[in-house]
Amino acid sequence: MREIVFDTETTGLSPQNGDRLVEIGCVELWNRVETGRTFHSYCNPGRPMPTDAELVHGLNDRFLSDKPPFDEVCEALLDFIGESPVVAHNAAFDFGFINHELGSCGRPTVCGSRMIDTLALARQKFPGAKHSLDALCARFGIDRSLRIKHGALIDAQLLAQVYVEVAGGRQDRV
Repeated sequence: MREIVFDTETTGLSPQNGDRLVEIGCVELWNRVETGRTFHSYCNPGRPMPTDAELVHGLNDRFLSDKPPFDEVCEALLDFIGESPVVAHNAAFDFGFINHELGSCGRPTVCGSRMIDTLALARQKFPGAKHSLDALCARFGIDRSLRIKHGALIDAQLLAQVYVEVAGGRQDRV
């Protein structure tokens, strides 16, 4: 079964308040094994980057100034995702941004029934524990040394490994 693990970086916390998506990263899994296929894009938000957001992901106005707006990358994103289930950590946040951006482009949104939330899975499997991506990587011994700041593609790659563990763990091949 094909699944897409994804993450976003944004200008803030609320698309309803004008915050925009600035980066999206996706990793393809087939039967919960990474295929090596990814989708990655930066997007010019068409608004200034707040300092608080820049401190999280390191993306600034100058870097994003020559990147395409979301409406120029949405078809490629939708083609990559296809009809597959979509996995995210704190999925309502990422889905909220993706669907707001898609709606702004006049495109249909991604149905919530396709959403798999690794935060909810982790809370169910490990009640009372820390459930951040960093905490889950530490729990499962996943190397996050390449992650200096939040980045959509690196976070999606880490989350793909976390998802496999939270959803049942790695299986030895026979």
